[in-house]
Amino acid sequence: MNMTEFIEAVGEGRADLLLKNCQLIDVLSGRIRPSSISIYRDMVVGLDGASEAKETMDMGGRFVAPGFMDAHVHFESSMVPLSEFAKTVLLHGTTAIFTDCHEIANVKGVEGIRYAISCSRYLPLDIFVMLPSCVPATPLETSGAVLEARDLEPLLEEPEVIGLGELMNFPGTINRDAGVLSKLELVRGLPVDGHAPGLSGNALSAYVIAGPDSDHECTLEEEAEEKLEKGMFIFLREGTATKNLKDLLPVVNPENSSRFCLCTDDRSPFDLLNIGHIEPLVRETMEFGIPPVTAFQMSSMNTARRFGLPRRGAIAPGYLADLVIMDNLEDLRVGMVFKNGKLVAEEGRLTVDIEESTKSLSSSFNVKGFSIERLRVPNRGVAKVIEVIPDQIITHSFRAALLDENGLAVSDTERDILKVAVVERHRGTGNVGLGFVKGFGIKKGAFASSVSHDSHNIVVVGTSDSDMVAAVERVIEMKGGQVVVNGGEVVAELALPIAGLMSELSTQATASKHEGLKEAARSIGCVLPDPFFTMSFLALPVIPELKITDKGLVDVEMFDIVGLFD
Repeated sequence: MNMTEFIEAVGEGRADLLLKNCQLIDVLSGRIRPSSISIYRDMVVGLDGASEAKETMDMGGRFVAPGFMDAHVHFESSMVPLSEFAKTVLLHGTTAIFTDCHEIANVKGVEGIRYAISCSRYLPLDIFVMLPSCVPATPLETSGAVLEARDLEPLLEEPEVIGLGELMNFPGTINRDAGVLSKLELVRGLPVDGHAPGLSGNALSAYVIAGPDSDHECTLEEEAEEKLEKGMFIFLREGTATKNLKDLLPVVNPENSSRFCLCTDDRSPFDLLNIGHIEPLVRETMEFGIPPVTAFQMSSMNTARRFGLPRRGAIAPGYLADLVIMDNLEDLRVGMVFKNGKLVAEEGRLTVDIEESTKSLSSSFNVKGFSIERLRVPNRGVAKVIEVIPDQIITHSFRAALLDENGLAVSDTERDILKVAVVERHRGTGNVGLGFVKGFGIKKGAFASSVSHDSHNIVVVGTSDSDMVAAVERVIEMKGGQVVVNGGEVVAELALPIAGLMSELSTQATASKHEGLKEAARSIGCVLPDPFFTMSFLALPVIPELKITDKGLVDVEMFDIVGLFD
């Protein structure tokens, strides 16, 4: 960038675009005030007027804020290619995201990360990559790749890479695991995202000393307060599967608000289309009573500063011209979006063509030795059962005597205790983890998915072994996807051929099929609003209390595989 040219543009009162009659949401001064905004190329070069501009647009008193930023999101959870994700979130005023690529890396390793980086280039959306720190997340599961510091090091040369992603292996961090510490040393001086649900006291202090200085896993006020006191940024999360925003907003006050950022973590395609992206979080924050400017700071300036990105996240001379224009501050309906000084969306339509990546990525399916016999569970009495908590990815654990059928433990629809299995799909190990779960409510049939955090093996919940087998076999046939089966017949399905995580369809078409899956799940009795999102987190062995992987049940507090029966 030739800064002399921009300085001359200001001195000569010359701009490419002048936005008149704005209500500027000034996140720097903390005020909302009348203004006009001068833009030259991709930069704001002046406020309150310019002597001339090639184009002038009258905003008619509408509100203008910095483009929204998602401080932590796994784009793969939208189940659409990155180009489709960009098309969707731009319409909602998002101009930058910070993504981990953790999901695709667990399936395809460095190839998956490079695929994401390649797809991100030339999109009118800034995509900042935090390198996956935990592939696999734990030694308690089988993933499609193992990434050590030496594998990540070459990726630091990519301009999109700015730090290390969520460090889920907090036990390894605290216990000074050599592999974890080598990754932290590799990115010394760069941002490191944390992931430490429930961690406190000296253990939390040791974790922060190691490097992570943010956390998006807080669920309680006292947890967020302690992490603030120990120097962490708090990412207030409101996604599809996990909603913590309202629980944590009471912690925000004028003295500490600069340490809070907004994020979604995971958003379904339906929610992206119909609820939005970051703007509903800003709206809910204001409805709670947080001042409007503070809410917008949390969705822009705070995030830019947390990640060390100068000249972003505000509207001022020398800042990148990423702007979102809204009619009012009640519903925050996005009317226009500017990215790098160019109008990219207006009234719910894109005004630019978004280039589709030509880079391909194969799926990953190598399932061996799977059959109905692998789902049999000899009944040995009282068993540990996973209990789902609605709208959360944490689970509870309780013990129950299982329904017995000819000496086998089987699903009990009367008590809503259903069989759950995780089938390894990457390395042909033949692993099948077996357990039981409460909270889905289905009375017949089964559903399965190749989206299961973090290693993305096949997870299946069902009322009968035969339907569970049919569901798993259909996922394998599709080379990835989600399916509902009843009486051995496929009722609804969504193919996810890109690494078993993403479809090749538009966001609209993907959302439609995903809604069809949820409706099919409801037709067999499911009581959860999005059972596939909930099911995907049953296999996440870093979130308390009891989870399941292809290696068996995981007691997260013990950080170890445990037996199904006492």
